[in-house]
Parts: sequence; structure tokens; C-alpha cells
Amino acid sequence: MGMEEQILAEGCRKGDNAARRELYDRYAGRLLAVCLRYSGDRSTAEDLMHDAFLKIYGAFDRFSYRGPGSLRAWMERITVNVALEWLRSRNKLSMTVLDDGRQLPDIPEPDPSEVARIPRDVLMGFVSELPDGYRTVFNLYCIEGYSHRDIAQMLGINEKSSSSQLFRARALLARRIGAYMETH
Repeated sequence: MGMEEQILAEGCRKGDNAARRELYDRYAGRLLAVCLRYSGDRSTAEDLMHDAFLKIYGAFDRFSYRGPGSLRAWMERITVNVALEWLRSRNKLSMTVLDDGRQLPDIPEPDPSEVARIPRDVLMGFVSELPDGYRTVFNLYCIEGYSHRDIAQMLGINEKSSSSQLFRARALLARRIGAYMETH
């Protein structure tokens, strides 16, 4: 049995290498998955995860335990911010309002029971293939649970841009899922 979150966090705050190793072993897979969702490729995701752990290790004086799961949530928030900083630094978040009167073709959302039959790695592959802006808003809204207002503040865009990016991400994913379902 590993260390409890609160004890683990306190050990990391004190610079205990055993606690840091335990933290890494316990959360590296989860944080790598977060980085992969934003970067779209494993090599970059590994670099981002490394950067996130460095930031996490240096930020324990600002962590306050709020119950089970709070350590993981805090680490994931830092990791998302590291990924967003990376996207911004490479100007990969080209966000434009695309609601200029043109309607996207109405693509019906796939049936959730059919989507559930698609392997998770295939679905995550579809997400990773989205354009950077679409993928980022999709991740923040659908996976991380942020509101369009929060996303707009985080990315320096307006809420309408966030909403538009999400709409288009969902339309592209629906198209990809539909094509996959026809061939499998």
C-alpha cells in the first residue's frame, strides 16, 4: 500500500525523494494521458509531463489538502496549465470565431451505445487528430469540465470562440466516428 495522499504531499513538500518517487510512480500514467490529450504526440507529451512534475515538485508549498482526490486534481490542473503554456508558446491556439453565418452540415451525434463499442485508444486517436484549437477546447470542456467562460479566460479568447471551437470539434469527431462505424 502506498503512502496516503496527505502524507505523500507533505513528504514532497519537505523534498523527500522517496515521496517524490512514489508520487511519480502513482501519477505519471495519468498525467502523461493529460499531456497526450493536449499535445497529440507521445514524445511531446513525455516532455510536458516531465515539465509538469518539475513544476509540481516546486509548488508543494502552495498545495493544501482538501480530502481524497485533491492531490490528483491539483496535479492535473498544473499539468493542464503546463500543456496550455506549451500550446500558447508555439502559437498553436489559433482561435477564430467561425460563426460568420456559414452553417456546418448537420452531422447527427453518434449513438452513445455504439460509441461505447469503439476502443478507447481509437477514440483518443480521433481527439488527438483534431486541430490544436479544437482539441484544446474539447479537452477543457468535455474532459476537464471547464465552462466556456473559464476556457475563454484561460485561453484569452471570447466565450463565443470557445463555443464555436467545441461545436466544430464535435462535428469533426462525429464525422470520424461515423466513418469508423461504417467500416467496423
